[in-house]
Amino acid sequence: MDPVVLQAEAADLESLATGMNLMWALTVTFLIFFMHAGFAMLEAGQVRSKNVANQLTKNMLTWAVGILVFFVIGMGISNNVGAALGGGDSTPLTMFGAGSFDWAMWLFSAVFAMTAATIVSGAVAGRAKLRAYVTYTFLLAAVIYPVVAAMVWYAPGGTPILEQLGYADFAGGMVVHGVGGVAGLTAAWILGARMDKYNEDGSVNIIPGHSMTFAVLGTLILCFGWFGFNVGTAATVIDTATFELADFDYVGSVAMVTALGMGLGALGASAVSLAMNGKVDTLYVANGMLAGLVGVTGPTDLITPMGAIAIGFLAGAQLPIVFKFVDEKLKIDDVCAVFPVHGTAGMLGLVIYPLWSIEGTAIGGGLVAGGILSIEAGAFGPQILGVAVITIWTVLATAAVWGAFKAIGQARVTPDHERDGLDLAEHGVDTYPEFGGPDVATDGGHAEEILRADGGEPNDGELKMVTAVVRPDRLGAVKQALANVGAPSLTVTNVSGRGSQPAKKGQWRGEEYTVDLHQKVKIECVVADVPADEVVEAIADAANTGEPGDGKIFVVPVENAYQVRTGKTGQDAV
Repeated sequence: MDPVVLQAEAADLESLATGMNLMWALTVTFLIFFMHAGFAMLEAGQVRSKNVANQLTKNMLTWAVGILVFFVIGMGISNNVGAALGGGDSTPLTMFGAGSFDWAMWLFSAVFAMTAATIVSGAVAGRAKLRAYVTYTFLLAAVIYPVVAAMVWYAPGGTPILEQLGYADFAGGMVVHGVGGVAGLTAAWILGARMDKYNEDGSVNIIPGHSMTFAVLGTLILCFGWFGFNVGTAATVIDTATFELADFDYVGSVAMVTALGMGLGALGASAVSLAMNGKVDTLYVANGMLAGLVGVTGPTDLITPMGAIAIGFLAGAQLPIVFKFVDEKLKIDDVCAVFPVHGTAGMLGLVIYPLWSIEGTAIGGGLVAGGILSIEAGAFGPQILGVAVITIWTVLATAAVWGAFKAIGQARVTPDHERDGLDLAEHGVDTYPEFGGPDVATDGGHAEEILRADGGEPNDGELKMVTAVVRPDRLGAVKQALANVGAPSLTVTNVSGRGSQPAKKGQWRGEEYTVDLHQKVKIECVVADVPADEVVEAIADAANTGEPGDGKIFVVPVENAYQVRTGKTGQDAV
């Protein structure tokens, strides 16, 4: 065949292979970016309603600030530090290259960096100043993460220094998640706990998040994006030189290991939650799914299916235990459990993976293939060393940054701002402005008759205020009953209190807490020509369910009334 024709066909094949590689790399990059929606929902669900907008803002600014910083500084730091430590090129380096695929791979690297950064926001929720968090994000994207990535992944012209020692981390079990988890724990330790988290005697007060729905939705979004995270790391579909399968030669195994780790993490957390509390805690199940994924993320290309099952289960099982230890023993307020989910789970998977390695005669290979049960002890040392080096660097760098903020009084919001909520203090917004509180009274019922003002001589010629505290779900019936007796004017307030209704037990991450202030509505009705006794009877009939907690009704005289619009006073004002 004509050499020119052969050359043209080869060029066409190379373009096709490059295009397929580029399409795959960008697709998984977009999947990883979508994980930010998962982090936003997961964290928003685990904080109190007064801090939701702050948490959402931090997640958006993590991307906005981080992507710019990683573009201008971070990638260059990674390449230069990696080359210096790994014996690579000594010339100044910034990016991978100037081609389209090079830029796509830069973006792929950037979304990994942003994932590490956004993990920290969940640990410091509810009390960190926005400016401190954003500044830390800047430094993490510019220096802290790039140095870790340089030691493990990037060394143009050379080999990353930890890889030279035998350390392996395929998709960022430690580089991304371990860094985020350790940094989050360190920042939370320096900041101190939220107000009212711990009593003077050291006992723990449970502070539930405001939406389990958001937390679970965020978890499932993260699980979906995680396939881009792990499977996407097998970034090259076809070798452009040989036109054979490249990373896709083993991508099926990576996908299977990822799915198994996710499921077993949920089962491991469920089992330990059941053993510890007698109940399967929903949030532990959600966090366990993520911990299982983190556990298999580092060695996802190196372990057998049996390894995915074992590591996923153990990563989920350690979650409740580590969270309880951090919360109750170390007294560190890790709001979104980022350390047990991302920190210890990532460490665990990378350290114990040789037990189920697909290489050599590791014990996992024996279990799956029925061969000799022997352990490659030499694989443990580099993994332990790599995890230790990354942990020490992250702790020291994070402690230096947040310690400096704390020293100048810029790490934490004021007690008043924390009490009011960071939504108002930091952003001047209310996430739920139409509700006026976390629980909303169900409003039903309506007045079909024409509303009229009161006036007349009943009630001994005096004004009377009837105040009723009833169940929120009875509000509609009470409104209708008051309209029927001719007293439609009323004021309704969401309140909480306690009386004869017994306390209830709640649970948040397996820990029980007592709810003895029950949600009620307070109805106030001032009457003149409508007998107060009729109003009381109408409310009592409509609010009665026959169970403790139906409420109480009070009648008190009103000394005077004033109508703002007309200036009328007394009964005429009513």
